[in-house]
Amino acid sequence: EMIEADALFLHLNPLQEAVQSGGDRNWKGLIDKIGAVVDGLSVPVVVKEVGNGISVSVARRLADVGVAAIDVAGAGGTSWSEVEAYRQSDPLHRRVAHSFAGWGIPTAQALIDLRSELPDTSVYASGGIRSGIDAAKALRLGASLVGMAAPALGSAVETAKSVENRMSAATEELRIAMFCTGSKNLDTLKFAPLRRTEDGRRI
Repeated sequence: EMIEADALFLHLNPLQEAVQSGGDRNWKGLIDKIGAVVDGLSVPVVVKEVGNGISVSVARRLADVGVAAIDVAGAGGTSWSEVEAYRQSDPLHRRVAHSFAGWGIPTAQALIDLRSELPDTSVYASGGIRSGIDAAKALRLGASLVGMAAPALGSAVETAKSVENRMSAATEELRIAMFCTGSKNLDTLKFAPLRRTEDGRRI
């Protein structure tokens, strides 16, 4: 109420906590606690992972307690396990954190899974979104909103204008992707044709 927020985002970082020295591994009753937050607020509550994705089973439990939207924040972007590895002074803990650097559900797969199993749940996409083309793919796969951090942060160390230019470029990339797929708006983009590489790893 103090800042008149339009929504509350709750970040889930179980892997980061697990590999972190002194991290919090007691997540017992978390779903019920999230439900209590939802019931106690007048604004929507969104739950977001931090780079490892959210499974259908977890998403279903979150939807059941009234979470308004889920940001899958899948694998493919920043690995907070890798960040923790670089923070570790103990070789054993560093090795363990490194071993989980690629852990998680890729953003595209998480989107496909959640959209298929929970069609009425709003799903946001972040994690490895680097361009307007990536944003177009995420929107096509069913994301309601798309977020990106690394491109903006990389530009932010330069100037505010660099951030503005990077976001303008991403917007233009999205527009061109829509043009090239014959999508006149975001609604029709959801029906644009999809092609996968032969190994199925890229869309």
